[in-house]
Amino acid sequence: MEHGCANLTEAVRSVQLFKIDGYSATTGMSNSDYIKSRWSVDGHEFEVHFYPNYGHSSYYSSWVALKLTLLSEPRRNKLREVPLPLPSSDLQQHLAELLRGQRGADVTFVLDSGERFPAHKNILAARSPVFMAEFFGHMDERRSQSVRIEDMEAAVFKVMLHFIYTDIVPELDAEPEAAAAMAQHLLAAADRYGLDRLKMICEVKLSGGIDVDTAATTLALAEQHNCSLLKSKCVEFIARSPETLDAVLATDGYRHLVESCPLVLTELLRAAHGRRN
Repeated sequence: MEHGCANLTEAVRSVQLFKIDGYSATTGMSNSDYIKSRWSVDGHEFEVHFYPNYGHSSYYSSWVALKLTLLSEPRRNKLREVPLPLPSSDLQQHLAELLRGQRGADVTFVLDSGERFPAHKNILAARSPVFMAEFFGHMDERRSQSVRIEDMEAAVFKVMLHFIYTDIVPELDAEPEAAAAMAQHLLAAADRYGLDRLKMICEVKLSGGIDVDTAATTLALAEQHNCSLLKSKCVEFIARSPETLDAVLATDGYRHLVESCPLVLTELLRAAHGRRN
């Protein structure tokens, strides 16, 4: 049997030559007997039945019949996946522009310095449980369009607000001294407004820059704001040697630690005593 296929747009054409050897012998076949042959076309399996004596009678001596049957579902070849390049997310940029442009702002924060920062209650509430309670709970600020912020520098509040919208703090990548100072203020602000991710970012930043001059002050900050990671790093640094301990005890930061967090001194001395033993 010979056949050929040609692709005609979406159709497939197949020509079959059904050759029957000894055809004269088929005259003895009954009208229900047939000769069959199979072939495939574009993933489809077909079978043709040839009835040489179908409906044979004295009136129609040369009547034959053909029956074509589809035997199988088309074979499905797995298509090669071609990854499409996805554009980078513009969410940070769009939210930063929303904050900067002030469009749709429905609340304004007023700092002690007099600086004003318009913002959007829904975004603030989605990021901070404190703002959620203020704007959508039973607090007085829920209907207010102006909120007073006390005991926070305007520069720190501005950085915190930018983090709420964008989840990034580029100010912590500044030169070490300025970054450490900002991290200390931001940690307190993050704790105040329940921004756990920002608080952890500040903890990690401060943990990597502990020295003799900052150890005691940073330990006091960690104790006041329940920063266990930062606290353990400070204690470990101060108690690592008698020389380091003596140097820290001579700093103004240690005197601040004694005044603000006297209970932590017991833990510090215990750690220092354990190192000596």
